[in-house]
Amino acid sequence: MTPAPTTIAGLFGPIRDAHPVTANLELTFGDVTVTVASNSPELIDKLCAYYADFLGDGGALRIPITAIEATPPDLGLPYTVKEREPGKTKLKEAYCDLPDGRVVRKLITGLLFFFGRGAHAAVGPCLANDNQIVNFINNRLIEVRLRAGDLLFHAAGVARNGRGLALAGFSGAGKSTLALAIMRRPGLDFISNDRLLVARTEGGLVMRGVAKMPRVNPGTVLNNPSLAPVMSEAERQAFAALPVAELWDLEHKYDASIDACFGPGRFKLRSAMDGLVVLRWRREPVPMIARRVDLRERQDLMPAFMKDPGVFYEPDDPLQESKVSPEEYLAVLGDVPTLEIEGGVDFDGAVEACLELLENPRG
Repeated sequence: MTPAPTTIAGLFGPIRDAHPVTANLELTFGDVTVTVASNSPELIDKLCAYYADFLGDGGALRIPITAIEATPPDLGLPYTVKEREPGKTKLKEAYCDLPDGRVVRKLITGLLFFFGRGAHAAVGPCLANDNQIVNFINNRLIEVRLRAGDLLFHAAGVARNGRGLALAGFSGAGKSTLALAIMRRPGLDFISNDRLLVARTEGGLVMRGVAKMPRVNPGTVLNNPSLAPVMSEAERQAFAALPVAELWDLEHKYDASIDACFGPGRFKLRSAMDGLVVLRWRREPVPMIARRVDLRERQDLMPAFMKDPGVFYEPDDPLQESKVSPEEYLAVLGDVPTLEIEGGVDFDGAVEACLELLENPRG
C-alpha cells in the first residue's frame, strides 16, 4: 500500500490538539478580517497593542491563523534553503511544499509557519519573536492581494485627501524616514511602510498598504520631533552624543507607532496612487537633485521597487515562476508621474519635491 502523503493538515493537527488555544483576536484590514487564535494570552496582548488601529470584525474575507507557543518540532521534511537576497549576508529561511500548502522554517529562531489550503499557523517561540508573527499576518494579506492580481512594490506610501505617493528605493535608501518626514505636514496620512500592493482599476491606480509600523533608527528619531514618543530621554542624550556617521549606521531600531507619533486615525492602508518617487541619493556632500522622468525610458529605475514575494507566497503551481516581469509592472503603471531623487541626502528638500509632485502630478 502506498503511504499517505505528508500534508499541512496532518502535520499541524496533532500540534494544535496538544496545545489548546485560550485567547483570540480579530483584526480587519479593509475587506479582510484576520482571526488569530493562540495558547499564549501574552502574545495576543502584544498583537492587540501593535494592531490597535485595526481591531475588530467586518471583512468579507476571513483568514484564520493559529499561533502556538511551543518548542518547534522536528518535522523531518526535505527543506529547500532560500537563497540570500542581494545585499544580505545571512540565510534566513527554508521551505518545503506539500500537497495542501507550504511549511517555512526560520533558520535563526526555529519558528515554523504553515500556510496554504490546510492551515495558517505558526509554531515555536512566538512571544519572543512577535515581529515574525506580525510579518506572517501581513504576508497572508499580501498573498490575498497578489492572487487578486495586484503587484508587490518595495515602497512606502503617504497620501493627502485620497491622493497618494509611492516612495521607492533599495533597502536603506530612506523610504520610511522620508515618509515620516512628509507625515509632519498637515493633512497627510500614512499608507504603508515598506510594502505596497498596486493595481490598476477603472478609476486609475490604487495602492494598498500593510499594517506594519515603520522601524526607524536613532538618527531618524533625533531628526524628526514627531518621533519623540519612541525614545526615552536617557536614550536621546546617549545617541545625541555619538558622531553622525556612527549614529546613522547603528543597527538599533524602534517601532514608530503612527498613532503615538502623529495622532489617531492617520494609518489608512489604501489610497489612489498619483505619483511614484524613486530614491537614488547617497550620503555625500553634494546637492540633492529631483527630476521628473518617464519610467518607460528609465527602466533602470525599476529594480528599486520591483519586489519578489518570497517564500511566504505559494503560487497555485509550485513549479510556476512567481517573479513578475518589468513589462508587467510597466503595463500597470502606465504613464504614472515619476520623480527621481539623486545626489546628496536632503530630507527637507525631498519633502518639498514630493509634495510638489503630489499637488501637481502632471505639472
